[in-house]
Parts: sequence; structure tokens; C-alpha cells
Amino acid sequence: MQNNPQSIEHASHKVGIRRVTRQVNVGGVLVGGNAPISVQTMTKSKTSDVAATVAQIKQAAIAGCDIVRVTVNDEPAADAIAEIVKQSPIPVVADIHFNHIFALKSIEANVAKVRLNPGNIGSRDRIYQVLTSAKAKGIPIRIGVNSGSLEEDILEKHGYPTAEALFESAMRHVEICDEFNFKDVIISVKSTDVKLMIEAYRLIAQRTDIPLHLGVTEAGPTKVGTIKSAVGIGTLLAEGIGDTIRVSLTDNPVKEVEVGKEILRSLSLATRNVELIACPTCGRLEVDLFGIMKELEDKLSSVKKPIKIAVLGCVVNGPGEASEADIGIAAGKGVAILYRKGVVVRKIKEEEIVSAILEEVEKFQPM
Repeated sequence: MQNNPQSIEHASHKVGIRRVTRQVNVGGVLVGGNAPISVQTMTKSKTSDVAATVAQIKQAAIAGCDIVRVTVNDEPAADAIAEIVKQSPIPVVADIHFNHIFALKSIEANVAKVRLNPGNIGSRDRIYQVLTSAKAKGIPIRIGVNSGSLEEDILEKHGYPTAEALFESAMRHVEICDEFNFKDVIISVKSTDVKLMIEAYRLIAQRTDIPLHLGVTEAGPTKVGTIKSAVGIGTLLAEGIGDTIRVSLTDNPVKEVEVGKEILRSLSLATRNVELIACPTCGRLEVDLFGIMKELEDKLSSVKKPIKIAVLGCVVNGPGEASEADIGIAAGKGVAILYRKGVVVRKIKEEEIVSAILEEVEKFQPM
């Protein structure tokens, strides 16, 4: 076990205090220490289909993904990983379970990290081969523990998946790495149970200085998975726990990245591009706010400027909230007031709202 009094202090549940960890280099993306919190995803294509896998990686990268994980679960996947690494614009992590040969092939292919539990690949000789090869190339390993696949003896000891059980499993693999003097590790202790996931990560954070990969495993369809991930990942990040995140959704990798980035932005842990704010609407609504916001989302999706845009659909809260944004709209019956940095610019018609905002965005210069 890697005890670090400083990390224990910084794992206290105070918003804004970042836990102090060792730092790991994942293909040029620093994880831990004072590095920005990175966003990850995983490809959903067959890894053997290089073109499809690389296409998904490139789409995720455009959406803001920092690191991408690719399963290496069979020989065709192991044969394809080298070409995927060559074509990927971001660091590639090889996801390995049980097979040390696939791990060795992935390391030879220059992946940026290997997701592997050393205790699950067999003999000490196999562990030595993998850890020695990874260390020689400066490739870190993520130890990934899941509440649904705990070792039988640990599960028998604790009766059912608990935070202590997840911690014990993770540290078992860490201790194997320590035996071989391998220190470049990252830990995840995921569960579909959000409360269990939070408790398990808190234990790791309190007792080690190892950087943490946060996630709620098998979070589910987009709506439910987004909520579970935001609660679990967001709670820990707000406590200063977590160094890299992956939102797991039954959806396109781009959607996972978008949700992950938004979790970071909501806690001011990442620079926001366009932030669209709108009232929840009620019976006072007198403009087509749904249509206006949908059109703005579509037309501003590629804009990279950090702009806060507020569109309010009534005269009760509208003027105050619109004036607090970089660009604001307070709309009434068929008309609206356009604000720029709290100053009234002009009155416009409802049908001019979108074009007026787009014009303001074009002229906007970040401070």
C-alpha cells in the first residue's frame, strides 16, 4: 500500500482542494499532479476494423477527447492495434483482460497505456514480461477494478461488493507492480452503484497518492448514464478527487466526451466554449424558445470561443439574467432586448433573435 500523509490531507471533502498525486505520462497527456483533468472515451467498433476505429477516434478527438481506449480482445485486434496507434491523433490505451501476449503486442505497438490487472494474467514470468516491457518503453498501466468482477476470495471475505473489497482488489494488483518496482500506475474502482463507486474512490484517495481514473461502469442509456456519471464523477471531482474521467454510455463515443467535458465545465475544471443558458420555460413564455435554442445549438456547435449566452423567454427574470451574460436576450411577446455585457444594445423582433446572437458571437472578443 502506498501511504502518503499529504494525499490524505488533500482527500478531505472540501470543494476546490485538489488531491495531491504522483504524475503519470500517458502518451504526452499528463495525468495526476497538477495536470488538467483529462477526458477519455472508448471506441465501440470492432478493433480489427482499422478504418472504422480510427474514424471514431478522430471524431472523439474533435469533440475534445484527450485519451482513447481500444479493446484488444482477440488476435485480429492485436494485429490491428499498431496501425490504429499510428493513425490516431490522440494517445491510445490498449484494454487487455487476462492475455499477456496481447499486452506485449500492444506495448510493442507503442500504445500510450495498457489497461491491465497484473494479477489476472497468470504466472510471475508473464507478469515480469509485461511490466518489464512497459517500463522499458515508459508505458503506464491502469489497474481497473470492477464491482462485478471481484476476485472470488475477496468477494467471499466481504460477502458482497463493498468499498473495502474494491480497495483491497486494487491494492492487490498495485502490490504486484510494487514487487517488480513498477510505479507508473493509475487506478479505477468502478461500479454501477454510484454510492459504492464514490465510497471506493474516497478510500483510494485517502490511503494512496496514486492518480485516479473516475467512472461509473455500465452507466446505461444516455439519459440515465449521464445522470449517474454526473452524480458520481461530479461528487468526487468537487471533493478534489480524480485525475482523468470516462463517462460510460450506451451511445456514440462523442456523446461520452461531450458529457465528460460538460461535467468538468460545470465545476470550472475546464474552459467552456459556448455556454447556452435558457429559462426552463413556464406559462409566461411568449416566444418559441425551444426552436430558438435548437437552432442556436446547431449553429454554434463548432464555435470555440468561451462565450456565455443567455436566452430568457419572459420579462420576470429575463432582464436580470440576460444582463449577466456576455450576450443576453430577454424576450417578451414577439420582441426581445439584446444585451452585450450587461448593456442594452437594441430591441429586436423574435425572428431576429438567432441572427442577432450569431452576429454578436462573430464580433465577440474574449478577454
